[in-house]
Amino acid sequence: MTEHRSINAVAESFFATLKAELVYRSTWPTRFELRAAVFEYIEVFYNRRRLHSSIGYKIPAELKSAYALSAAA
Repeated sequence: MTEHRSINAVAESFFATLKAELVYRSTWPTRFELRAAVFEYIEVFYNRRRLHSSIGYKIPAELKSAYALSAAA
């Protein structure tokens, strides 16, 4: 049960961050434009530039790369 709560906390934190850093700061005329902005935020900024405290202040792309290298060894 504790693991389930931990996953929920990470997901809730992500969506709170997404709303605070992107959604509440702008308006979009169409859903398509909002969807594109969310995709860009996640793929370009959140996964490749933003440090994450839950993974030791690294970026997810860095962690994924290290995992791939260790799995290949």
